[in-house]
Amino acid sequence: TGCGVVGQSFMQLLVRREAELVKNHGFRPRIVAVVDRKGAAVNPKGLDLEDVLSLKAEKGTVAASREYGHPDMSALEIIESVEAEALVEATPTNIKDGEPGLSHIKAAFKTGKHVVTTNKGPLALALPALTELADYNKVCLRFSGTVGGGTPILELAKKGLLGDKIVSIRGILNGTTNYILTEMDERGITFQQALEEAQKKGYAEADPSMDVDGIDAACKLVIMANWIMNKKVTLKDVEIQGVRNISPSALEEASKKGCTLKLIGSIDDGLKVKPREISRRDPLCVGGALNAVTFVSEFAGEETIIGRGAGGMETASAVLRDLLYIKQDLASKLIV
Repeated sequence: TGCGVVGQSFMQLLVRREAELVKNHGFRPRIVAVVDRKGAAVNPKGLDLEDVLSLKAEKGTVAASREYGHPDMSALEIIESVEAEALVEATPTNIKDGEPGLSHIKAAFKTGKHVVTTNKGPLALALPALTELADYNKVCLRFSGTVGGGTPILELAKKGLLGDKIVSIRGILNGTTNYILTEMDERGITFQQALEEAQKKGYAEADPSMDVDGIDAACKLVIMANWIMNKKVTLKDVEIQGVRNISPSALEEASKKGCTLKLIGSIDDGLKVKPREISRRDPLCVGGALNAVTFVSEFAGEETIIGRGAGGMETASAVLRDLLYIKQDLASKLIV
C-alpha cells in the first residue's frame, strides 16, 4: 500500500536485484497486490513489477491495468481479501490520527500478515499498542526505514550492542533541518533563504512544518525510545522545539566558541527535540542532509552511526532488509 517514491523504489529494487536475492538469500518475493490512491492491481500468481511501474508512470495509477486493475477497491478491502504473507505499508505519514496507515497495519495483523512499514505516523502515536497487537496475532512488525532511511540505526542499537545496556541516545534525526542549519552556518544566510534552497533541492516539502518544527525528529525519537530502550511512550511524551527562530547571529555566537547549532533529539531525562550547541569536533557535527546518532551504553561507551536519513532507494533498502529478517525469523522457527 502506497505507490509513491518509496513504494516504486522498492519495486525497482526487487527487479534490479532479483537474481542476487535468489542466489544469496533464497528469496523470491511474489507481489500479489499493489495499491495506490486510485485503486489496485491484483494477481494472486504475482504481478510483473516492470509492467506495474510502467503503468504507474504512464497512467498515474496501477489500477489502469486491463487484466489486473481494480479501480474501485480500497487498500483495506485488498488487505482483508487478498491472501498474502506480508504487507509493505508505505503510505504518507499522518501524525494527527495515523491514518490510513494505522488501519492498514491493524487489518494486516488481524488477517495474519506480517507488516513492514516506512510510515512513522502510526508508530509515533501507537507503537506500544501495535507491538502488543502484533504479538497477540503472532506476526512480525518491522520498521527499519522509519529511522535513518537506509542507515541501519535501529539494527546497530538492537543487534550490534546486544548484551550491553543503552543508557542514553542523542542525534540529528532530520536531514532537512540539518541541511538548513548547515547552509545558515556556512554561508551566513537566513532561515528563510536556507529553507527555500532546501525546497528547490527537494529536501523540504512545500509545507515544511513536519521537518522544521521538529515533529519528524520527535516521531523517530518515539520509535527509538520504544524499540531500543523499551519505554512505553508516544508523541505526546516528547518536548519539541523547532528551528524556525534560529538566526544567523545565534550561529555566529556559537561559532566563536568552536560550536554550531543542530536540532538534536535526545533520550535521557525524558524525550526532547530542540536546537542545541554542539562542538564542531563532536562526531554528531555532520553537515548537509546527513543523519547521525550517538548511543551511550553502559559498557561500550559512546558509538556514533552516520548516514543518509532519507531517499527512495535508501528507504527501500531498509524495507528489503526487514523482509529478509522476517524470512529468516520464520525459517528459524520452522527449524526449531
